Amino acid sequence: MNNPYELNAKNTSQIIEQDLSLKSRRYLEITGVKQVESFDSEEFLLETALGFLHIKGHNLQMKNLDVEKGHVAIKGKINELCYIDEYNSGKAKGIFSKLFK
Repeated sequence: MNNPYELNAKNTSQIIEQDLSLKSRRYLEITGVKQVESFDSEEFLLETALGFLHIKGHNLQMKNLDVEKGHVAIKGKINELCYIDEYNSGKAKGIFSKLFK
């Protein structure tokens, strides 16, 4: 399990937070988003404060994107949410290349 604490520039720890809110598998709100790597109507790949998040579904649409606040909202039928562990970075790169050619 990832440690939710990270050292900042002053070598003091701060809590890294991310929240997911899924409503009826049709509306997903995510906080702690650093970057949207790629997306289409069936898949999203987001870099978050706690690692890469892969979202799969149908008719997915980005309804809200606020990079400064780290907030993303996605509408559509959500079928799968999967974190790609940073400790398996070699495996993650292989997954990225297969998902988004």
